[in-house]
Amino acid sequence: MTLSSLAAPNPPADAALPQRIGKYRVLARLGEGTTSEVFLAHDDFNDRPVAIKRVRLGAAPGVSDSQLMARFFDAEAALVGRLQHPNVVQIYDAVSDPAGPYVVMQYVPGTTLRSFCRADALLPLDQVVEIGFKCAMALGYVSRQGLIHRDVKPANLLVTVQDGMVTDVKVSDFGSALNLQSDATQVLGVGSLAYMPPEQLDGGTLDASADIYGLGAVLYHLIAGHPPFEATTTSVLMAQICTAEPASLVGERAGVDPALDAVVRRSLAKRPQDRHPDWDSFARALSALVTNQQVPLGAPQDVLDSERFTLLRSLEFFGGFGDVELWEVVRRADWQRHPVGHRLYRSGEEGNTFHIIAAGAVEVNRDGRVVARLSTGTSVGEMAYLAPNPEFKRHSTDVVVVEPATTISFTPQTMARLSPDGRHLFDEAFIRVLVRRLHVAHEALAHPRRIL
Repeated sequence: MTLSSLAAPNPPADAALPQRIGKYRVLARLGEGTTSEVFLAHDDFNDRPVAIKRVRLGAAPGVSDSQLMARFFDAEAALVGRLQHPNVVQIYDAVSDPAGPYVVMQYVPGTTLRSFCRADALLPLDQVVEIGFKCAMALGYVSRQGLIHRDVKPANLLVTVQDGMVTDVKVSDFGSALNLQSDATQVLGVGSLAYMPPEQLDGGTLDASADIYGLGAVLYHLIAGHPPFEATTTSVLMAQICTAEPASLVGERAGVDPALDAVVRRSLAKRPQDRHPDWDSFARALSALVTNQQVPLGAPQDVLDSERFTLLRSLEFFGGFGDVELWEVVRRADWQRHPVGHRLYRSGEEGNTFHIIAAGAVEVNRDGRVVARLSTGTSVGEMAYLAPNPEFKRHSTDVVVVEPATTISFTPQTMARLSPDGRHLFDEAFIRVLVRRLHVAHEALAHPRRIL
């Protein structure tokens, strides 16, 4: 069973609802399949909702309980607390209960991408590309943990929807994951045929390119309203996956640029070496579609998360940040646009924010004289922000926008919401900035002619 049933509680009328599963208070049944059932529960100790997937022992004729455990429990149990990414469902706990082993996961209210695979419910193309970018970054993170998902499909991609727009996506259901770092015997024959690459059908050696194919097939389905290949029998479908080429997306839907078609169909190449070489390459290709305006915008909106993430990666200040910490900045920071003449800071004001210039330029003025010009990638206001006492927290200069600017603004409240790792990386970045500025000040004193 996949986690597609996490979308909305819909308990069967005749199903008895357990009061508790282990230490978790059961609230509703989210769904059930042949071999497992999923419940919405409450973790009283941590005061949070959770989703519990419990194996139904003896429910599948001809399949032993040990096989069920290996298929639906062991793979996810090995990942408890290990996957920490904003676009990956967290696995909190795994319990080998004699009544039925169960896995406790992050509860994601919303639906799955299955809801948007029908021809009459397709998402705007910019949202599809944004979803693809976030999933590529998430699966790249999963790959770096030594895992291959092996069952990337719409039902395993949970989404939250606000005002008709998909605002976030999370990769779920690692019951089929291949752990390249494990010595345990791996279960074969897993995955969903419509999104499965040829090498997985053949039982060949798999790597990240198998999941790249899977995500490409999902994006194709979201764009066209049908998967890359369709057939009335399994044997014909398998033959198409191994030998046929998917139809061009340009003719499948209005607004599809040849560049979008090329990015998606490259991920569906028959040979793994002909697909995108890695997850970063796939993500960059999707992001470039937005940057190059090769995807029509479905509705007026602010800068997409994919654009912000790509921009952060290019800024020196964030050079030491990993993908997870960059996503924190994308979501926590206040992104602002400023016209020419806008004052970021006035002399005498208390410094309770700092800015990193993502685009444009500002001038620093002291007593009516320009003392510095700061442009893309530099920070401003951090000296007052970091000052240890109120006397030094007041700005001694005016900072004025001289080229239309986009800044990433941070407050004490923003920093408090960051993870410990994120705050540590900010500390390191601040140290680099301060050392550089001390060096410039030293050079100005020791060699004033060289500075001028």
